[in-house]
Amino acid sequence: MGVLALKIPRIWLLILATVAVVAPVAAQDGNTAKQETGVVLGTVTDTYGDTLVGATVTLQGSGVSNAGQAVSNDNGFFEFNQLEPGTYRVIITAPEFADWTSPDLALSAGQSLIVSDIHLHIAKATTTVDVTNTAEEVATQEVKIEETQRVFGVIPNFYVVYDPHPVALTTKLKFQLAMKTSTDLVTIAGVGVLAGINQAGGTPAYAGGIRGYGERFGAAAADGFSDIMIGGAILPSLLHQDPRYYYQGTGTNKSRLLHAISAPFLCKGDNGHVQPNYSSMGGDLASSALSNAYYPPSDRGARLMFQNFLLSTSERMLSTVVQEFVLGKVAKRGAKE
Repeated sequence: MGVLALKIPRIWLLILATVAVVAPVAAQDGNTAKQETGVVLGTVTDTYGDTLVGATVTLQGSGVSNAGQAVSNDNGFFEFNQLEPGTYRVIITAPEFADWTSPDLALSAGQSLIVSDIHLHIAKATTTVDVTNTAEEVATQEVKIEETQRVFGVIPNFYVVYDPHPVALTTKLKFQLAMKTSTDLVTIAGVGVLAGINQAGGTPAYAGGIRGYGERFGAAAADGFSDIMIGGAILPSLLHQDPRYYYQGTGTNKSRLLHAISAPFLCKGDNGHVQPNYSSMGGDLASSALSNAYYPPSDRGARLMFQNFLLSTSERMLSTVVQEFVLGKVAKRGAKE
């Protein structure tokens, strides 16, 4: 989200592979008998279109006495040669991904059959959900899981979802998640630490001493609470948007980085479609505007409001990058029952 290796586009890999198989046949003398064996080939990718290296590809069918196996190469490509005409099936497995099985493939004599649309999904946590459960019940179960997620077992990590296709949150659940985050003891402790840092830096420009610390604590608490409630509950409910960060965890570093830094500006709607993240941006802007009500006069005004908005948005971009590349590896993830 490292040095990025240049990859040959997948469609050109398939074209080159097809030419490599077909060209020798076309070059044969016209009086030579037609080649009777065929080829099954393809490219393994994930749901983001990134190629998967080292996936195990198993070929089953009438033309193989035993299950043939291959491993996808550095470009995700695999190939089975000298296959008799018949019906085949391709099964692909890879660590951390759900198994993928093709439909039955009819291979003709001399045919080079390209297996298309091979997209492996990230394996979900082992779960058994009663199909009679309503969408709200399933969403409630998912939120309960998210509320157990903590970095190093301590720091709240409630607004991250590791399932790429979660059920949409109801308005009640959006407010529940926001209140759970705002009132968590670790969140409150973090406000205290931030107030101490601001006290040392003399910002906002309150007085010194215990009174000044209390005012800075209240300001930091108000900033955080208004941002979470407006950007994480009120606007997402009104605009039907999901306030959570969708952890990608797979694909190239570039794709993961773009996914993370775009999160404050793009989100998923309750309908599952990508939308401009009006909730997050609106929450940061509204929270910055509200600070004019309780900050000292020297820290008020439109200029400071937009400075705070840009700072909040920049911090959110940094946090999603850290979430994608660091915290995703150390955070405790809840498991479905």
